[in-house]
Amino acid sequence: MIHTKIGFRAIILMLFCVVKINAQDVLTIEDAVKIALENNYEIKIASNNLNIEKTNVSSGNAGMLPVVTASIVDNNRLQNTSQTLASGTTNSLKNAKNNSLTYGVGLDWTVFDGMKMFAKLDQLKELQKLGEAQLKLTILTKIGDVTSTYFNLVEQQQQLAAIDSTIIISKQRLALAQNRFTIGKASKLEVLNAQVDLNTDKVSLLRQKELYANTKIFLNQILARDAKIDFKTVDEIAVDTKLVLDELTALAEKQNPQLEAQIIAKRVSELQLKQVKAARYPTLTLNTGYNFADTQSSLGFTTQSSTRGLNYGFSASLNVFDGFSQNRNEKIAKIEIENSKMVIEQQSLALKTQLATSYQTYLTNLELIDLEEKNEAIAKQNLAITLDKFRIGTITTLEFRTAQLNYVNAKVRYSNAQFQAKISEIALKELAGNITF
Repeated sequence: MIHTKIGFRAIILMLFCVVKINAQDVLTIEDAVKIALENNYEIKIASNNLNIEKTNVSSGNAGMLPVVTASIVDNNRLQNTSQTLASGTTNSLKNAKNNSLTYGVGLDWTVFDGMKMFAKLDQLKELQKLGEAQLKLTILTKIGDVTSTYFNLVEQQQQLAAIDSTIIISKQRLALAQNRFTIGKASKLEVLNAQVDLNTDKVSLLRQKELYANTKIFLNQILARDAKIDFKTVDEIAVDTKLVLDELTALAEKQNPQLEAQIIAKRVSELQLKQVKAARYPTLTLNTGYNFADTQSSLGFTTQSSTRGLNYGFSASLNVFDGFSQNRNEKIAKIEIENSKMVIEQQSLALKTQLATSYQTYLTNLELIDLEEKNEAIAKQNLAITLDKFRIGTITTLEFRTAQLNYVNAKVRYSNAQFQAKISEIALKELAGNITF
């Protein structure tokens, strides 16, 4: 009768947990990544920065197009004027009014500057590519954060289930101890120990719930949505067990955004050198315009005059000597290119090192999954045997508690092994620039 009541209570508790979980919306990893890509502020900022770089790519910004300027100048003067002519005659006028009005349109166009403008346009295009690489890096990093946090929640959810199961067992143990105490087959100490262990399990459950809730809030922050939104993750962690180091390395050399950014930075430095060298050549500028001028004077030989017409011409300049600044600037630009080459080599070496160490960790974690899965099965079998022996009173409460904790710890370690393997997988794919779902 007692066993029936215990089983009934356990079923009720499990059903309550299931109903509570099902009442929450299930957030898949695909949905989480999609929400992050749409809402995350860092991704939005990086996207806006890329739009700035795209906007800067234009012939006008590179200096290839003419500059047209419209202008108007209107000057008015009131003066007390006195003029003495060559004949000795003196003319004077108080508050003499003098007006001049000039307006027109002018055009200036640099038609040759040592090919600097073409190097500038190419540099702007490379800066756009750099912005694309930086956006890709931001996206990959954020996807990595989302997936790591998401599967951390999956692991914690599994740990909650493990603690829930051990609480059910602890309640069974307490009920058995109370029953045995009632019929005189156990001491009060056994009941008290069972109660203390049950309370300890409840404390662990509360701590785990707190960590679980806080991690949910953190994930909502990454997704840039209301922190109070409640959800449930999937129940399992699926690990990709078929990653190959050589394939990952080949992908990383092609599409790792950090390495790609360094390669683009080198190209930008080379184009900067071209712009610096352009100063050794002459600069030729064409200019033209159409202007109108009108002048009125209250005193003088000419009281009114006006002109209008077209003007045109060109100007050319050549840097003959600038205190060796040209040589210095070219030398600095060449050093910048050398630095870019070394940074690429350094980044490539660091990338290969990260891939190799992460892959070794990945392989170790895959082995740990198999080992911890077997340990969990053994611990589960041991707990079942121990529980039967405890019911008939052939083992001590300490032995039972040890078997119970071994089972819970085995479940936790198995869950953690899956999580760590998933983290290794995510790290490898992030380095390869290829996180997909």
